[in-house]
Amino acid sequence: MAGGGFCRLPNGTVVVALTLTRPSAGMSTGTGPGAPVRVLVHAANRARALTRLRNLGLRAVYLRGNDRPPTPDEITAVLHHPDGLLWRAAPQAGQELWHPIRALLGPAGHAGPARPAA
Repeated sequence: MAGGGFCRLPNGTVVVALTLTRPSAGMSTGTGPGAPVRVLVHAANRARALTRLRNLGLRAVYLRGNDRPPTPDEITAVLHHPDGLLWRAAPQAGQELWHPIRALLGPAGHAGPARPAA
């Protein structure tokens, strides 16, 4: 992983910011598969934030160190989003807005292979 970090908020929750490679499933914006994206997650703790991403199919997600914590603008963006999961291309080109995680994962709603029917 290229960089990531976290910030503990006064109410005890955390915001985790990770730079990941873009999964090949979603193509709704100009960035292609394998391009780096910055993902923000708001959760009760760091472990739960990473679990939220893993449950979406992003299996190889780890937070080692705190070399690129979220900026105040990133914290504000994720706190004001109802899902608490956002992403945008990294490094940011121009004035790109934050996207909901569904736009990154594509219409299936997860980054992994097709789930078997129940």
